[in-house]
Amino acid sequence: MSDRRFFLKSGLAAAVVASLSPVLPSFAEENGIPATPGKGPKLRFAIASDGHYGQPGTEYKLHHENIVKWLNQAHEQNPLSFVIINGDLVHDRPELLKEVKKDYYDRLKVPFYAVPGNHDHADTPLWKSVFGYEDNFSFEKNGVGFVLANTSDTKGTYLCPNNDFLKQELDQFKDLKTVFVVLHIPPHFWVPESPFVDCPDTIKLLHSYANVKAVFHGHDHSLDAVFYTNKLPHFFDAHIGGNWGTAYKGYRIVEVDENDKIKTYQVNASQSPLLNETKF
Repeated sequence: MSDRRFFLKSGLAAAVVASLSPVLPSFAEENGIPATPGKGPKLRFAIASDGHYGQPGTEYKLHHENIVKWLNQAHEQNPLSFVIINGDLVHDRPELLKEVKKDYYDRLKVPFYAVPGNHDHADTPLWKSVFGYEDNFSFEKNGVGFVLANTSDTKGTYLCPNNDFLKQELDQFKDLKTVFVVLHIPPHFWVPESPFVDCPDTIKLLHSYANVKAVFHGHDHSLDAVFYTNKLPHFFDAHIGGNWGTAYKGYRIVEVDENDKIKTYQVNASQSPLLNETKF
């Protein structure tokens, strides 16, 4: 944890984020959810990560009450197609996966999908018994493909995704205009000593499909912007819970319009006043 905080607070990391994140004009932090004028998008979803349900010393039940409330309010204001929870649903206690699903995520007013993180410590049979699908899976919604892949194991090891699985699913979606990939742990080092994994074969594979428009990551609670591998954007969404990260709790909204144009922005759901705080 200390290495991760050093990476996030170092001047080098800040410089890299500052140099990369302004490139996308559609990326903007919001304190709420803006209404979409005219015809709505063909697909609109929310993605959130890192709830760390059960982490000692944190208000993890309050954090989950809040995220369910915020996402349901977002849906009421501007309908969501579904929600994706991108890893670390629980904190080193896989036996709590059933509880956090039943007591919280099942109360969402839209369907939700989840992919494991390094703190979930779940194997494939457990994941399927709780969620009804394996820890590597894909789906299509309104002509947009989604590939969600596990990047850890029961010991919490940081792993590259299964590239055979990725290729198989991306091949199935090759005729779609838009495909999104969801990986809890990023497969690339943007700066030295980052808390990610170096997976050059995965990056090469993702770059080989022109219809892969973005990759979404969790894991790093202090990131809420975008990094790039070549021209492929990798988006982060801050965190739901846990004891470190951005001063606010939030999630990301993604919209795909009828012409497959994509808009995404980060939502400061807790509306914390501590953004960009600096002390001397």
